[in-house]
Amino acid sequence: MDGLLMRSIEENIPLEMIYLAENQELSQRSLIVKEISDEYIRAYCLLRKQIRTFRRENILSILPESRPKKSYLH
Repeated sequence: MDGLLMRSIEENIPLEMIYLAENQELSQRSLIVKEISDEYIRAYCLLRKQIRTFRRENILSILPESRPKKSYLH
């Protein structure tokens, strides 16, 4: 997973993530990773259009976005 997160930072590519929120609800997000730590990732959420912080332990799945390539400036 770290390689994919680093690639998102370096190449500014969006990823699709399935995430277990604090309220135990599942959410699917498209995001561009900005920063990685041992416990968290900070990313620009393309759904909410703002920087969000996600707990790494709550990431259930993450993969390259399957939509056609666009240029993202975030």
